[in-house]
Amino acid sequence: MTRGPYETRLDPALWAYIDAVNAWYPPEIIGLPIDKQRAVYDRMSRAFHQGRPPGVKASDGLIAAAGRDIPVRRYRLEGNAAKAMVVYYHGGGFILGGLERHDDICAELCAGTGFDVLSVDYRLAPEHLHPAAFDDAVAAFEWAAARSGLPLVLCGESAGGNLAAAVAQATRRHASAAIGQVLIYPELGGDERAGSYIEHADAPLLSVANVAFYRDVRLARRQSLDDPTFAPLRDKDFTGLPPTVIVTAECDPLSSDGETYRDRIVAAGGKAWWHEEPRLVHSFLRARTTVPAAAEAFARIVAGVAALGRGEWPY
Repeated sequence: MTRGPYETRLDPALWAYIDAVNAWYPPEIIGLPIDKQRAVYDRMSRAFHQGRPPGVKASDGLIAAAGRDIPVRRYRLEGNAAKAMVVYYHGGGFILGGLERHDDICAELCAGTGFDVLSVDYRLAPEHLHPAAFDDAVAAFEWAAARSGLPLVLCGESAGGNLAAAVAQATRRHASAAIGQVLIYPELGGDERAGSYIEHADAPLLSVANVAFYRDVRLARRQSLDDPTFAPLRDKDFTGLPPTVIVTAECDPLSSDGETYRDRIVAAGGKAWWHEEPRLVHSFLRARTTVPAAAEAFARIVAGVAALGRGEWPY
């Protein structure tokens, strides 16, 4: 790809990662049928998989919900009594991803916090339009609230950040409401006429055109863009939300969503902390083992999850 102004704007160590991603999953792939995109994405994800840390064990199961089964994977650290459970929603633009594709990230999150992690394989578009993914995300939360016996922290990256925020808003008055949420470069339905949507419209690995594609592919007929279960920033009420940590990338059109979400929560009297990782791009989690700045960002994310799971607010 042409590096343009990002030649010098990005962390130099990031370019090898970006080139590797584009070699596996080139930008033009977005024009291919969804099944082809998934096959290529799955191969790329396997190539980037780092394995699980020692002591982390995973078990697969199904959550029965309104006539359907939602696949989940629960991670536990051997010899450790978890003090909280993280309900994790993966990224992938609502059309890609699953339990295997973010397996190592969930395992590392378990190892780094000592908490159980429940990874949710929600239904994907375009086979299942909104609110299918949201409904599965809520059902997984409700199952975890009823069965785990542990305080819950919601966590998600990209599309999964959208789901985590939507679940937090929909369940804020639940008897076992989440005690925190951590959103990683989330897509929250912000103003595409301002901020990072303009400044980083053509950023590497995620452009505004990509954002529009992923948004439109899950639209049900007559779907309102102002529905907060579809676009959490379109909600009118930001009171009662759990303490929230948002980590975004500077060179990502979605970064302003994190800033705006923080501002809305704080204005409503809640606790929220937003950090924009300088010189990084969307999807930097996969660069955490090769790019020091991405490793530091991931460490901040793990620390945020750990603090919220302990009921602490260090920001």
